[in-house]
Amino acid sequence: MPEPVPEAKPAEADEEDAPPADGENQSTSLSGLFVEKPPENVVAVTGLDVTFVAKVDASTLTRKPTMKWLKGKWLDLGSKAGKHLQFKETYDRNTKIYTYEMKIIKVVAGDAGGYRCEVTAKDKCDSSIFEISVEAAHQEDQADILSAFKRADAGEDEGDLDFSALLKATKKKKKQKEEPEIDVWELLKNAHPSEYEKIAFQYGITDLRGMLKRLKKMKEVQKPSEAFLKRLESCYSVEKGKKIVMSCEVLDPNVQVKWLKNGQEIKPSAKYVMEANGNVRTLTINKANLSDDAAYECVVGEDKCSTEVYVKEPPITITKLMDDYHVVVGERVEFEIEVSEEGAHVMWSFEDQEITKDKDSSKYRFKKDGKKHTLIIQEATLDDAGMYHAWTNGGHTKGELEVEEKELEVLQDIADLTVRATDQAVFKCEVSDDKVTGKWFKDGVEVLPSERIKMTHVGRFHRLVIDDVKPEDAGDYTFVPDGYALSLSAKLNFLEIKIDYVPRQDPPKIHLDTTGNMVSQNTIIVVAGNKLRLDVEITGEPAPTVVWSKGEEAVIATEGRVRVESRKDLSCFVIEGAERADEGNYTICVTNPAGEDKAMLFIKIVDVPDPPENVKCTGVGEDCATIVWEPPKFDGGAPIKGYLMERKKKGSSRWTKLNFDVYEPTTYEAKRMIEGVLYEMRVFAVNSIGLSQPSLNSKPFMPIAPTSEPTRLTVHDVTDSTCSLRWLAPEKIGAGGLDGYVIEYCKEGDTEWVAANTDLWEKQGFVVRGLPVGEKINFRVVAVNIAGRSPPATLSQPVTIREIVEHPKIRLPRELRTKYIRKVGEKINLTIPFQGKPHPIATWLKDGQPVDPKMVNVRNTNVDSILFIRSAEREHSGTYELVLKIENMEDRATINIRVIEKPGPPVNVRVTDVWGFNAALEWEPPKDDGNSEVTGYTIQKADMKTKEWFTVYEHNRRTNCTVSDLIMGNEYMFRVYSENLCGLSEEPRMSKNTAVISKTGLELKQAAYKEKDMACAPKFTQPLVDRSVVAGYSTAISCSVRGFPKPKIVWMKNRMILGEDPKFLMQNNQGVLTLNIRKPSTFDAGKYVCMAVNDLGQDEVECKLDVRVAIEPEKK
Repeated sequence: MPEPVPEAKPAEADEEDAPPADGENQSTSLSGLFVEKPPENVVAVTGLDVTFVAKVDASTLTRKPTMKWLKGKWLDLGSKAGKHLQFKETYDRNTKIYTYEMKIIKVVAGDAGGYRCEVTAKDKCDSSIFEISVEAAHQEDQADILSAFKRADAGEDEGDLDFSALLKATKKKKKQKEEPEIDVWELLKNAHPSEYEKIAFQYGITDLRGMLKRLKKMKEVQKPSEAFLKRLESCYSVEKGKKIVMSCEVLDPNVQVKWLKNGQEIKPSAKYVMEANGNVRTLTINKANLSDDAAYECVVGEDKCSTEVYVKEPPITITKLMDDYHVVVGERVEFEIEVSEEGAHVMWSFEDQEITKDKDSSKYRFKKDGKKHTLIIQEATLDDAGMYHAWTNGGHTKGELEVEEKELEVLQDIADLTVRATDQAVFKCEVSDDKVTGKWFKDGVEVLPSERIKMTHVGRFHRLVIDDVKPEDAGDYTFVPDGYALSLSAKLNFLEIKIDYVPRQDPPKIHLDTTGNMVSQNTIIVVAGNKLRLDVEITGEPAPTVVWSKGEEAVIATEGRVRVESRKDLSCFVIEGAERADEGNYTICVTNPAGEDKAMLFIKIVDVPDPPENVKCTGVGEDCATIVWEPPKFDGGAPIKGYLMERKKKGSSRWTKLNFDVYEPTTYEAKRMIEGVLYEMRVFAVNSIGLSQPSLNSKPFMPIAPTSEPTRLTVHDVTDSTCSLRWLAPEKIGAGGLDGYVIEYCKEGDTEWVAANTDLWEKQGFVVRGLPVGEKINFRVVAVNIAGRSPPATLSQPVTIREIVEHPKIRLPRELRTKYIRKVGEKINLTIPFQGKPHPIATWLKDGQPVDPKMVNVRNTNVDSILFIRSAEREHSGTYELVLKIENMEDRATINIRVIEKPGPPVNVRVTDVWGFNAALEWEPPKDDGNSEVTGYTIQKADMKTKEWFTVYEHNRRTNCTVSDLIMGNEYMFRVYSENLCGLSEEPRMSKNTAVISKTGLELKQAAYKEKDMACAPKFTQPLVDRSVVAGYSTAISCSVRGFPKPKIVWMKNRMILGEDPKFLMQNNQGVLTLNIRKPSTFDAGKYVCMAVNDLGQDEVECKLDVRVAIEPEKK
């Protein structure tokens, strides 16, 4: 968009308006479009609302104007509309005036600063500048001048960016510490300019230059300068990376000047180039950057002139958006984004509070790595949950942080144990967090480690190992995780061995005790991957033989993953790392001479379920999506309790949980998503054992919403069977774009809408055809995109389908109401608008006959007729008539076209009389006037001796004239040109006779003529002179010579003939010889010789040319 130059303001405003930098092309012209502007200075009160109004006159505009509200130099406020900033636009059709309003809700201190409203319309634009000052509510003291100058458009020299005005209103007000008031105005008044930046940094002033402008207004006006003829412009603007040139004119061309930047003298360098050319002093800044955005001065002695340079910085965009996070309390969080340029400033905020390095350094850390910017939260707490924002001057992104309390899940509980004396007892449990520590208790007393009792913590497993078990070790053992209201308990039973010294025989007996794992009679549940150790007490005299078997197959291995361990009165069946194949019926059989005993067991292996299948998105909204999936094929041997869902942005590796409690249905609606961003989903299945592996990622999907309804639906035309509709695009389109429109209609009173178009219609106008005559029809238009149909735009009342008859009327342009003249060869293109309903029939006639299509091209539309002739000829001249007919009604318009060319020469030019020094001429008009009236004649004379023609009369209207002031004794001939609108005739007509001006009463007696011998050898009458010139400035050396016959001239340099070198120009004017040397260099210095030669001899002269290099005077 073109940036107009602000309108000139009187007195003090001149220095604040910045004209465009030298060489910046302005494609739009500045014009007064505003009929009402916001006031130049507004004082707002903190916490109250303020409204600014601007009105634009659109009566002379061909299209709707575009309004922009800007803060500072380049910050566009249109994209920041929300609760704090509100914009409104209205249009009055009677006065054709647009009214624009900007409302600031609950003004804060960050709203202070300079603002600009800018309106553009095709090739016109206008702008208005105003300033807002913010005062504290109910406070009579002087306002805080420091907060008024902290603005968002400050450059690198003026502090950090301030985006506080872009955030929502502050929820929690913090108490401000009272600080002693310091009069910064007095500090700046009494300080040297070189100390300005130091004072600004010390007192937190970011808009130093705005403050200095006010300081200038407070100072006395200086007297007119006597050292400068032309001062620097009030200000310049330049894009970052481009070159800017500042120039002024001084009174004394030899005076030395100094250039200052913010009060500091600038030294010449490749970046700063200082030039002096006559009275002009120039400072050129190459490859401008933000540090060059400053105040500059040109100093001559005690006098100086100043200006300001504004450096436009391209907006910084965010190339990688922020991801969402889901963590538990105490985890580390890193929000990372990428921007378009290195070194860019990024402002971070939490909800509506800005995060700064000073006050939030204990909780937050900021990290920059090239284009990557990271916000780090060391240990997340519940208070940190919420929405985090990252802002640049050209972009915004946000990410949500969800923090949940740590919930410890018990994956394997402690089992009761029954052991014998001197055996080993092992209590083992597994929890979900491998970092959790805990303590073991026995009957409420903490168990301390010893040589016999050991406690271990490896990953998620906690073990208590008791060696050489004793009777006093029996009791209740409890494991309590640190930091959780949770405890795991189990009982240790001591098995006493009684020795019976009476020899006897007892039948074998199996004593099963599977209380910890038994879920039903003789059924043991084992989690896949865990270890099963089944200790079975065996009694009987003598000692029985034990056989374990699975089905019909006996288990006899004593080593390996599945094995049998035998001890006295105890048989142990062990499965290491249980697998699904281990599930089945197991039998233990004990025999001795006294009998047999048998027990049946069913071991069930349970596992986490398989992942869900076919995860897909079935529908999307503006910020939501509907996800469906199928249950897993294998439930792990335990019923599915529900599902957990996660989502992530495509291209990111960070997954975010969507639910914390298990979700039973297989359809889920994900919310709080960002429109226009691609997402992927995955689902976990949950049973009593644990969490399955994640499902395959769904296909990427994008939350999008239908557009808003089309706007300004109107009826353009109605016939007996058609209705032409027009409308404008929806105000809100969104990320889904706009695929087209559907036009529907229904009869008044009906509810069934009929689509008028089968395919989507992309244009913003449509003709509905095949409508019944005389019916009242309702029409509506619906916008369609990938998300579906928008709300319809409906006409306020039905339309009666009946054509309105309108008499034909030709609107002949004003310039065609008189004779239309064109030259031969020119193009003729006539557009004649007309009106009438139904569509009239247009016919062209020439001189009463239909036009020849081979000579004239005619194209007719519903609203105009075009007559086109590519190259006009004389035969195209004539009277053209346009006939417009509608049934028995017609209208006519006549156009007289004349094609002209140059006339022919006059006829019969003759001298009719001669007297004294006069001669009378007469002629007749030309036979061909070029189809245009002859407007005059041009008469020329020529002496028969020299035959050089001289004009005597121009634009002579008569066909005769008298030529006077002829020279006695000469004979003259004459010629005449004819002239019309195209100009003079191609050829003149010569006079048939001549005019002799004879001498009367005198007789010349000529003496005998004696011819004088003029021959002589060349002789230089003026020699060459030695010269000393400055390199780069053109010079010339001259001399003069005489001789007859005319001598040949040869120029030489160091005795080398100068040929056709374009650097040397040789001239000979009546014997004066000149050699011009264009921009000589030191190479052109030397001895130059000019030689003149003819048949009688030769002569030469020489000189020395010295070329010196200009030495620039030393700059103080």
